Amino acid sequence: MIKDPPAIESLSTRYELLVASISDYAIYMLDTEGRISSWNAGAQRFNGFSETEVLGSHFSRFHTQEDQRAGVAQRALATALREGRFECESYCLRKDGSHFWASVVIDPIHTPEGEHVGFANVTRDITERKRVMEALRESEQRFRLLVQGVIDYAIYMLSPQGLITNWNLGAERIKGYTLDEVVGTHYRRFFTEEDKAAGVPERALEVAAREGRYESEGWRVRKDGTRFWAHAVVDALYDDDGELLGFAKVTRDNTEQRQAQQSLEQARAALFQAQKMESIGQLTGGVAHDFNNLLAVVSNGIDILRTAPPEATGLRVLDSMRRAVDRGAALTQQLLSFARQQPLAPSVQQLNRLVTGFEGVLRRAAGPLVNFELNLDRRLRQASIDEARFEAALLNLVVNARDAMPEGGTLEITTRNVTLAANQAGALPAGDYVRVSVTDNGSGMSDEVRERAFEPFYTTKEVGKGTGLGLSQVYGFFVQSGGGVTIDTEAGKGSTINLYLPALAESLPEASRPRGVREERVLIVDDDPLVMESARELFQSMGYATVHANDAASALRALQRDGDVDVLFSDVMMPNGMTGLELAREVRQRYPGIKIILASGLPQPVEGFSFVGKPYSLADVARQLRVA
Repeated sequence: MIKDPPAIESLSTRYELLVASISDYAIYMLDTEGRISSWNAGAQRFNGFSETEVLGSHFSRFHTQEDQRAGVAQRALATALREGRFECESYCLRKDGSHFWASVVIDPIHTPEGEHVGFANVTRDITERKRVMEALRESEQRFRLLVQGVIDYAIYMLSPQGLITNWNLGAERIKGYTLDEVVGTHYRRFFTEEDKAAGVPERALEVAAREGRYESEGWRVRKDGTRFWAHAVVDALYDDDGELLGFAKVTRDNTEQRQAQQSLEQARAALFQAQKMESIGQLTGGVAHDFNNLLAVVSNGIDILRTAPPEATGLRVLDSMRRAVDRGAALTQQLLSFARQQPLAPSVQQLNRLVTGFEGVLRRAAGPLVNFELNLDRRLRQASIDEARFEAALLNLVVNARDAMPEGGTLEITTRNVTLAANQAGALPAGDYVRVSVTDNGSGMSDEVRERAFEPFYTTKEVGKGTGLGLSQVYGFFVQSGGGVTIDTEAGKGSTINLYLPALAESLPEASRPRGVREERVLIVDDDPLVMESARELFQSMGYATVHANDAASALRALQRDGDVDVLFSDVMMPNGMTGLELAREVRQRYPGIKIILASGLPQPVEGFSFVGKPYSLADVARQLRVA
């Protein structure tokens, strides 16, 4: 008990030292009249006065002259005494006359017996915070003015339930409603009855909430009942904790643009129809001319057989009629090729093998005056093609090249693997291709001839030297096969005809490839290069040609380019959002004839599909191939 007073005194001393040392707050005491009775370091830093300069002076000296005349200091003390606390934000003066924005709290001080002995004033400099808040307020105000000033876009906010919470002038102009008419109503009021019945408004908010954004185009309804074609974007808004606050909705009236686009498409369609009718007219004239000649042979033969004695004369006439029929059949095939309606029997081929196997015929067709050369890529990838039609197309190009070099020259057939950007070669999409090129150093083509080279019955040869269906037949065949044809030429400098086919897989060594038999093909899907290479070697050892993809999306694109796949072999765990099991289900639905085998290093539920566990052996895979 004897030591209590010193302890209390020590505690009080420590408290005074603590207050005196605080520099982020001005903490000082006032007597009952408002005169300053203590002063800490924070007060000196904020106000600029030393303790000796302010002790005994009234704290209103820190107020502006306007506040002093208005008696703000006296009202503050009276409020603190009456209500137990006074709090405000206002400008205060420093010793140098500058202003700072202060947060002020004044508390009355009473003794334990309840006697009022003064006030505690705590002041903080919030100038910077005030500046930031004011800048934010001005920014928000400018943003509101900007949004309200936009008239080409309807910009408004929705609650999480889809209720409209604000509305700009653009929304009023486009949709016809005022702010008072729409705030608090559901935004589905702008949709057509068909879209409402289909749940389109609700689905848009569900997608936006789940994925963060929803974008669409469709018909919307104005206040007067008229429709407009809208491009709409809905963005989800979240707070710092990830809680959905609502949606931002931006809509643009694209009715005029859509009408302009439709008019343009109609004009293109009309132009295409006119061009098509011109081509049909040319085609009809050419066909009629050729078939009239053939019918003349048959008609004359019939007349001769009726009047002439049989035996030798009759046999010669029948031979002529047979040749006419054969020529008519060949002309029909050319027409079907141009129309891309000829029946094809595509199979996986190594084009180098087809070229070298047909080399003798091509050399004889080129003739003795032509230097015939082959330049073949030894690592050429596989392609899917009708072997007989490919050889006929190649022969056609060789004959054309020979005719372009009547005095002789050089003809070269080249094969290469190429990677094309979109529309780099005609209208072909981006991807990997096999290119076969036939190049001559003959007469070449002018720009006009090159632009019309693929038209049926268009030819620069003399009458009787060609039907004009050669290049159109080649073009139609390669487009029907999923590829394309381009011409690189210049008058007097020769021509190169480039034939493109989608590349399928790395080619096998020539010695190991069975000739004349289509290999079964497997699509291997795995994101690990080492596992991919191991699986490729395993399937190739069993005689399969291989196609590769490193995720499910790439695998589906590969099947779209070339559905001639016999087996899908996929890892279950796949990157980029789609698992091997989901891929298997999609492939089974789209391509029910493909065998499917899934692989995984972990036990996986793969109901309805063949499965091998990693690491797998050749025997494991072979066993599943038999039962898949």
